[in-house]
Amino acid sequence: MTTIKRLLVANRAEIASRVFRTCRALGIETVAIHSDADTELPYVGEADQAVHLPGTSPADTYLRSDLVLEAARLTGADAIHPGYGFLSENADFARAVIEAGLTWVGPAPEAIEQMGSKIESKKLMAAAGVPVLTNHTVDTATEADLPLLVKASAGGGGRGMRVVRRLVDLASEIDEAAAEAASAFGDGTVFVEPYVERGRHVEVQVLGHADGVEVYGERDCSIQRRHQKVVEEAPAPRLPDATRAALHEAARQAAAAIGYRGAGTVEFLYDPARPGADSFFFLEMNTRLQVEHPVTEEVFGVDLVAQQIAVAEGRVPERAGAPRGHAIEVRLYAEDPGADYQPQSGLLTAFEIPDETGVRVESGFASGSEVSTHYDAMLAKVIVHAPTREQAARQLAGVLRRSRLHGLVTNRDLLVEVLGHDAFVAGDLSTAFLREQELRSQRGGQVPGTASQQAVSFFAAAMAWVQHAVSGRRVQHRVPAGWRNVHSAPQVVTFDLAGTEVVVGWRHERSGAVLVDLHGEVRGVRLVSASPAPTGRLVVVEHDGVRTSHDVRLAEHHSGHRVDVDSPWGHLALTRVPRFVDPADQVASGSLLAPMPGTVVRVAVAPGERVEAGDTVLVLEAMKMQHTVSAPAPGTVTEINVRTGAQVAAGEVLAVVDTGEEEA
Repeated sequence: MTTIKRLLVANRAEIASRVFRTCRALGIETVAIHSDADTELPYVGEADQAVHLPGTSPADTYLRSDLVLEAARLTGADAIHPGYGFLSENADFARAVIEAGLTWVGPAPEAIEQMGSKIESKKLMAAAGVPVLTNHTVDTATEADLPLLVKASAGGGGRGMRVVRRLVDLASEIDEAAAEAASAFGDGTVFVEPYVERGRHVEVQVLGHADGVEVYGERDCSIQRRHQKVVEEAPAPRLPDATRAALHEAARQAAAAIGYRGAGTVEFLYDPARPGADSFFFLEMNTRLQVEHPVTEEVFGVDLVAQQIAVAEGRVPERAGAPRGHAIEVRLYAEDPGADYQPQSGLLTAFEIPDETGVRVESGFASGSEVSTHYDAMLAKVIVHAPTREQAARQLAGVLRRSRLHGLVTNRDLLVEVLGHDAFVAGDLSTAFLREQELRSQRGGQVPGTASQQAVSFFAAAMAWVQHAVSGRRVQHRVPAGWRNVHSAPQVVTFDLAGTEVVVGWRHERSGAVLVDLHGEVRGVRLVSASPAPTGRLVVVEHDGVRTSHDVRLAEHHSGHRVDVDSPWGHLALTRVPRFVDPADQVASGSLLAPMPGTVVRVAVAPGERVEAGDTVLVLEAMKMQHTVSAPAPGTVTEINVRTGAQVAAGEVLAVVDTGEEEA
C-alpha cells in the first residue's frame, strides 16, 4: 500500500486546478508546473509549490518529460498526475515516472501502449468480442462504402481526420491526414472506416482496480465542431435500456481484456438507425481522465480524481451506485463560431460566471488573465446538475446568459442557442447537429436582439460613455451632459461594432437625455439613470414604457475605449471611435491582416502573382490549429510582408492584394 504525500500535476490551467482541489480535500500537498505564458494564471498560485519551465511552446515545456521529472525531484513530489492531453497518454513518460520511483496516477504503461494505436486497439477489442467498424483501404473501398472517415491512429481532437465523400478523393485525403497526423503526433499512421452521418458519440466511464472494473454510466458527447466536443451530458438521452446495458458491458469487457487499472473512457459510435446489438461500435479507449468527467461525477456523486488516487495507492475505490438526476457540461471557448470557430487570444477583461446552486465551474482563467496562442482555446467548463434534463439545460443556459465575458469573442451565444434548440431539448442528437441546424450564432456579423433592442443598447452605451466623460471634467462637472440653451444638431457618440460604424444621436431635454435620429427626431427612448457600479455603470433605459437595465463597462483598448454592454438580449462589444483619426493608423485597401497572434507556417503566393477570391495567401498556426488567410477578391499580390516561421501580432499587415477597386 502506498501513501501519496506530495503530488505534481504534469499539466496546466483548468485540469491542474481540478486535481489540486481533490488533493486539498485529501490532505495531499501539490506542485504546479508552468510555462512563461502561464506564470500569472490562477492554478499556479493554488499549488503549494510551483516550478517554472522556461519557454512557451508545448514542445519546450509541458511535453518535456525530463523537465517534469526534474520538477518533481526539486520539490520532493512522490507522485505525478498527468491530467489530460500533453503527456497523459505517453507510455514512455509513464514508464519513466515509475522508474524514477514515483507513483504514477494512471494506468500501466502497457495498457497505454495497447490502446494508443487505434488500429491495434480495434484488433484487441474485436478479439474480446467488442463490436468494431470495418477498416478500408484505397484498394478495397467501393462507392457503396461512402462516405468514409480517415483517422489518425495515434491522434485525437479532430487532428488528422478527414471525411471523404468521393472515392477519387480518398488517396489525397489519406496523404493530407497522414501529414497532419505526423505534424501533430509524430506518427503519420492513418486508417479508414465507414462514416456514420448522423451517429451519436456515446462513451462509458470505467474504473479498473484489483477486484475488477467499475462502470460509472455513460455520457453523450455528440454536439461537436471540427470533431471536437462542445456539449456533454450524463446519462445519454433517448438511449434504449437494452442498448445502455450492452454499452456498459462492452466497456467492461474492453477494460478487462487489458487488465486496466485506473480511470478510463471507452468511446463508442452509436447509430440509432441500426437495430439492437448492432447499433454501436468501438471507437477508442482514452487511458486517462476525460475533459467531460464532471457530468459523471455529478450524476454518481463520486470524485473520480480521488478514485484515481485510491487505485494508484493500491486501495479498492468506491463502488458505483445508482445515477441521480441529469448533468450537462458545456465547453466555453475563446473562439468565434461566426468565423469558422477561429480561436481568439488576448486579455480577458472580465470573466465572471455566476456562483449558483447546482452550478459547477472549472476554469484556468480569471478576469485579467491573458489567453495565449500556444495552447487550447478552452476557457472553462460550466456544469449544471438538476433533477431532470430539461431543468439542467434551462439553468445552464441562464447561467451562461448572465455571465460577463469581455475582451475576447467566445462561443457563449452558440452554447445558449444549442441548449434551447428544439432538437436538443427533444434529445435529437448527432455529431452532425451543428452542421445541420445552421444556428444563428454560426453566421458571422450577428448582433443580439431586434433592431429596436439594439438601438436601446447602443443608447445605453453612449450614455455610459457620456457620464464617464462628464465625471472626468475639471470644470462644469455639475452641468448636465448635452445641455444646451437652444437645441441645434443632436449630440453624437460613434462606436465600432465588429467593423461597422454605429452612430448614436441624443440630446438633453427637461426629462433627461433622450435618443434621437440624426435629424433630431425623438425615438421614444430615454435615460432613466446611469449610476456608478463596482465594475462600471448600471444604465437604466425606458423604451415605450418598459425599463431595461444594462451593465456597461468601459476599459482602455489598443484602438480607443472598449465599451461592453450586457443586457437581457445579450452582449455587445463596442469600441468608441474618436472624432479625429490619425492618418498613420489607416490601413491600405487590400491589406490582409493577421486575425490573431500566431506563427506563419506557409506562404502560398509571391508578389506579382494573380489570385482569385478565396485563394490561399498564407497559413497561420495558433492554439494548436491552422488558419488560412485568403484573398478577399480577385487581384494581384503586391506585397508579402512575412516569411515562413515568423511570429505575427493580431492586426499586423501580412500581405496586400490589389483588387483594382480604386481604379474602377
